[in-house]
Amino acid sequence: MVRINISDIASIVGVSPATVSNALNGKSGVSEETRQKIIKIAREYGYFKDNIFNTLQKTIRFIMYKKHGFVVCDTPFFTSLIEGITKESKAQGYELLISHVNFNEKDNKELIETIEKDYSEGILILATEMTSEDLLVLKNVNVPIVMLDSYFKNSDFDSVLINNVDAAYKATEYLIMNGHTNIGYLHSSVHINNFYYRRRGYLEALTDYALKADKKFEIPLEPTAEGSYRDMSLYLKQKNVALPTAFFADNDIIALGAMRALKESGIKIPEDVSIIGFDDMPFCEISTPKLTTLKVFKQEMGKAAVRRLVDKIKENDNSVQKIEINTQLVVRESVLKIN
Repeated sequence: MVRINISDIASIVGVSPATVSNALNGKSGVSEETRQKIIKIAREYGYFKDNIFNTLQKTIRFIMYKKHGFVVCDTPFFTSLIEGITKESKAQGYELLISHVNFNEKDNKELIETIEKDYSEGILILATEMTSEDLLVLKNVNVPIVMLDSYFKNSDFDSVLINNVDAAYKATEYLIMNGHTNIGYLHSSVHINNFYYRRRGYLEALTDYALKADKKFEIPLEPTAEGSYRDMSLYLKQKNVALPTAFFADNDIIALGAMRALKESGIKIPEDVSIIGFDDMPFCEISTPKLTTLKVFKQEMGKAAVRRLVDKIKENDNSVQKIEINTQLVVRESVLKIN
């Protein structure tokens, strides 16, 4: 095979030598499509055997997978998560590349193309909105992969996520310790793996304290600020509507939307109904009342995912690990002690 230089690659691709140099060194100013073309040609002609670029050999890609966008959106949760990933990647000596992939109903073509064209040593996938069926397209991928913010049973992929069962148990137990025995659940109307496990934690706490879940108080709300407000408003407009003394919510966004609807209906929080959220978003400190919630260590979760991925890259570690990050209860003003 004939070895080529930067000028040769530039001629083949139809770009300037400077563009080739920038692409091979991982610098900005080059479109992802052009970068991949340049790397493909460089590999085909054996360029990297004589020219080892550290940035190419030390790259991690973070794929933000969006299936419906109800949860994976521009919120402080994901901003903090990315910040943790970025910091730890740099600390480990890796450049971080970020891709946004939207769900393709037919065959997840965009996700596969992103991975197949990639030259990174390892890949992190934000799996918040993924289902177990979405993983099938990844079964023949040979690059190390770590799933972030979700867990799938019988999966061959490592996962780093919140300890959802324990956290929801902790939140429900806190309500019980404050005298609440009639506890409802504001849950997402959209399926998210994490929320499934939060419901498990909620139910386990009730069972352990000899309490029963009342189906009429398990209210499905769209997991957006406006959607949860709208759905809760519709629920409250029903005839002879009943309420528990407290609610556990799948996340803070659902909790805040529901609180808005409750207050507009003349229901006082926490005097009439207590609410506890999940995530500890910044707006929890400025809501009225301030929201009691579970603090998720978002940056730490991102850092842990990078460390696990680097271990798989460096140590060729083929074991499958599930790493759960615990939460911390943050007590504010939205839960009333009634005993």
